[in-house]
Amino acid sequence: MSLTAGTRLGPYEIQGAIGAGGMGEVYKAKDTRLDRIVAVKTLPPHIAAAPDLRERFEREARAISQLSHANICTLFDVGEQDQTAFLVMEYLEGETLAARIAKGPIPVEQALPWAIQIASALNAAHRQGILHRDLKPGNVMLTAAGIKLLDFGLAKIVAGAATASTPGASMMTSPATMTTPLTMQGTILRSIPSSRRTDSGLRTSFPSREGTRRRPAAAAGHEAGERLRADNPAPMRAQRRRH
Repeated sequence: MSLTAGTRLGPYEIQGAIGAGGMGEVYKAKDTRLDRIVAVKTLPPHIAAAPDLRERFEREARAISQLSHANICTLFDVGEQDQTAFLVMEYLEGETLAARIAKGPIPVEQALPWAIQIASALNAAHRQGILHRDLKPGNVMLTAAGIKLLDFGLAKIVAGAATASTPGASMMTSPATMTTPLTMQGTILRSIPSSRRTDSGLRTSFPSREGTRRRPAAAAGHEAGERLRADNPAPMRAQRRRH
């Protein structure tokens, strides 16, 4: 059930809906204790009843709680009320990279700084032993302050970084219902081990997609670059002149 304006989840007062998807809803809310605007991501009871979705929700909280970086959306709080679990994150104003790509080609001089910020965010996650595994334009927010990486629901804590309560093996769940085939990483599709290279592989395809509005080859991980070169896409400048 969607939450209406004025509904309270602990100290958080819902102001309105931001969006909804298979994992629940996201709302704009006010933190009445600190007098600030936040984003509240909820997992309604009927979704929480599905063990894999509940695990994904909890996985996201565990992953981003360990991260502090200017280009990663910050987690403020977690809670549960009336069987509705929720995450409280920083409220971001802007648009997703997917929405920006849909508007037309992006100049290289603009796309390059974004790619650098995405790489910086991934590097910070990798240093904490966390693989994002669902890097795609829809999970990248463009704000006035720069890039913000979102949605760690498919994150995996790699061997050596997992704790007793978050074993790396438990991070692997059925991927088919969790992301889109066009952006799903080959490590998940083919059930081969995830690594830093698989996260970085999709990141390296972003400048091509941003600058040309063409989807990179349907490859994943470190194979993406090789497939892109084999497909020999038109140069970015040529693509921009056509639009």
